[in-house]
Amino acid sequence: MKALRFERSLPRFAAARVAGAWAPGRGAAVGPLRLADIDPPRLPDGSWQRVRPRLAGICGSDLATIDGASSRWFEPIVSFPFVPGHEVVGDLDDGTRVVLEPVLGCGPRGITPPCAACAGRDVGRCTNITAGHLEPGLQTGYCCDTGGGWSTVLVAHESQLHLVPDTLSDEAAVMVEPTACAIRGALAALPLADNGVVTVIGAGTLGLCTIAALARWASPRELIVGAKHPHQRTLARDLGATLVVNPDELRRAVRRSRGSLMVGECTATRLAGGADVTLDCVGSEESLTEALAITRPGGRIVMIGMPGTVTVDLTPLWQRGIELVGAYAYGTESMPDHGQRRTFDLAFELVAEAGLDRLVSTTYPLDRYRDALAHAAEAGSRGAVKVAFDLRKEKERDWL
Repeated sequence: MKALRFERSLPRFAAARVAGAWAPGRGAAVGPLRLADIDPPRLPDGSWQRVRPRLAGICGSDLATIDGASSRWFEPIVSFPFVPGHEVVGDLDDGTRVVLEPVLGCGPRGITPPCAACAGRDVGRCTNITAGHLEPGLQTGYCCDTGGGWSTVLVAHESQLHLVPDTLSDEAAVMVEPTACAIRGALAALPLADNGVVTVIGAGTLGLCTIAALARWASPRELIVGAKHPHQRTLARDLGATLVVNPDELRRAVRRSRGSLMVGECTATRLAGGADVTLDCVGSEESLTEALAITRPGGRIVMIGMPGTVTVDLTPLWQRGIELVGAYAYGTESMPDHGQRRTFDLAFELVAEAGLDRLVSTTYPLDRYRDALAHAAEAGSRGAVKVAFDLRKEKERDWL
């Protein structure tokens, strides 16, 4: 089968880090990622099925990996060589269309009894992602045994598969996984977000999906978004933002909304008060510093964007008593007045209701992976949001 495979190679990883720092997305040209013909992954047992991807998205964590910029935290929880790609819509052998829930928790790993998190259907917090009958891997796309979406075949456990309604296009279905991530982050903003001032930093895929989730399940008095590019600002308004500004105007916008004082001078300015909740959908040193500067004492920062290795002054976290909350993956959510709901079920609903299929801007075949990754890394400046690989023609040629 045809696949993009990421090998363990320290020299190539270092080369990717240099190239990616010079131009994001360019690590693919010199790094450990290669297009290859490889054997399909085997089915571990009868509870697993083959999935043939139709579309597979490219996300920020993928780009960080390809550019050698991912945190060393991940080293013991991935296994090489792996095929990237965890945002997947594809077909089973019988033609059933499915979306992949990629976390490799206790169920896929054959671990019984499951850990407390998996027993509570909160798979994103599984404590066994290096155990069981699979090699280490926090998700499909980072485990050598399962394959990944950037290929013509992967394998998935039955607990990872969600049927796609006939009413959803492939473009809508491939948005379900990133939308689930955004929903978990948006719900982590409750109850402070209700009738409060909420700020979202970043308006890429995660930021826009987070805005849609906040508009659907929270009731902020004002939802302020910092968005860098014109098409992002338009989409942010369409999806529910009440005020959209350039990132360098965000502090002033929050100050005006809260009637807060500006404290300090030049780059050290921050607000005496600030937003009740700030959701960081970027995960950079700059975005977290901004979040700390605009969140009120006793407020909350929700980190949805993967932060990587950053150096940030955490004094305001201490002095202002701000909560810093991570929002990774998905599982089961406690919904006000609606009991427990699986994050992916909520994501299917939101993708359909908010028309999030429109965020899929362009697709590429696997053999143009360098162009695809460069486009994804420059999506904002090129007027795009989500870039994905289109495996539909490859799948027809590579059917087993």
